Amino acid sequence: MSRFAAAAVLALAMMLAVIGAAAAADYPARTVTLVVPYPPGGGVDAMARVVAAKLSEALHAQFIVDNRPGAGGTIGTRVVAQAAPDGYTLLLGHTGTISIDPSLYVHAGYDPRKDFAPIGLVASMPVALLANPSFPAKSISDVIAMAKAQPGKLNLGTSALGTGGYMCAELFKAEAGVDMAIIPYKGSAPVMNDLLGGHVSVAFSVLPPALGNIQAGKLRAIAVTSKKRFSLLPNVPTFDEAGMPGFEAVLHYGLLAPAGTPKEIVEKLNRELRKLVDNPDVQKQIHNEGGDPMTSTAAEYAADIDKEETKWGGLVKRLGLKVE
Repeated sequence: MSRFAAAAVLALAMMLAVIGAAAAADYPARTVTLVVPYPPGGGVDAMARVVAAKLSEALHAQFIVDNRPGAGGTIGTRVVAQAAPDGYTLLLGHTGTISIDPSLYVHAGYDPRKDFAPIGLVASMPVALLANPSFPAKSISDVIAMAKAQPGKLNLGTSALGTGGYMCAELFKAEAGVDMAIIPYKGSAPVMNDLLGGHVSVAFSVLPPALGNIQAGKLRAIAVTSKKRFSLLPNVPTFDEAGMPGFEAVLHYGLLAPAGTPKEIVEKLNRELRKLVDNPDVQKQIHNEGGDPMTSTAAEYAADIDKEETKWGGLVKRLGLKVE
């Protein structure tokens, strides 16, 4: 490269840095759209509304939630991947859309590593192995023993194909070496109804739709899939404690922007995101939604996405799961 060309490149880099800094100083100058790739009312939607409300207060601008459901979350996620990288279209990301769907859906239409600028994590949510109180197995070891004694005869309820609950069930079967019949439902609510009615004896599910029935004694949590015990169920062991060392399957929620969003805007959003997740009121809201608060730098969230996509995408490919 000639001396003139090198100087031109340096000048351009300096100009872009100045423009980025100016954009961050003025950001946000108009309404910011936070896309939720699921219908209103679910866990991702609830997290997004907490984040949008608190960012609106902190940055003195309106952050609105835009629900774009469809195709397991890939439609809304693709909208953000293709949006202008200016910080005015963001995504409330989730393990399902970022770490599972790109391998599961043939036409997902985005790359979780290349098409997004991770901003930071918001929360983690464990999945639990739940049972009807009449189910005789009281521990993970009991469930594995029953499944091995009756191969293919025990039914295991989950939410739809590709969801966190479903993938946890597949991971459990693979790591425990058991043959159980997975019964996928359209959502968590019908799983809970059939579990309560005794039509299925055991199920993998996120905790929000089950907490009330667990606390009322109508359902029993056998174990949770997080490394640490879940804050609202301190007496329920983890899989690691209950006989499956290293077993972990936790859903992560985080904020992302389109790739190419100015670094200064990403850093500004990350600072505010960390502040709001450290807020006791926000932490209480996250707990009420069945999650635990979780913060990170942008780089740490990028590393988390890489790790989780490697894990879940690898399982999808190993099992030959594909959705057209």
